[in-house]
Amino acid sequence: MNVNQIINMVMRIFLRKGVNWGINKGTKMVSRSGKPAATATPAQHSQTTVARETAKRARKAAAVTRRIGR
Repeated sequence: MNVNQIINMVMRIFLRKGVNWGINKGTKMVSRSGKPAATATPAQHSQTTVARETAKRARKAAAVTRRIGR
């Protein structure tokens, strides 16, 4: 294994962590619509709950897909 391969491997790890962090952060921002929980209406609360559950299901589906691909 040469130095270039090692550097690429380490860079891929950090890039993957960064992209995952950004996706999770964006999903959370969208799911709460950028408003504090105290000022949200009951309709917004239910919408937020649905969005979080959808995001959770999407993450689980992606994990299952990765497992199947192995």
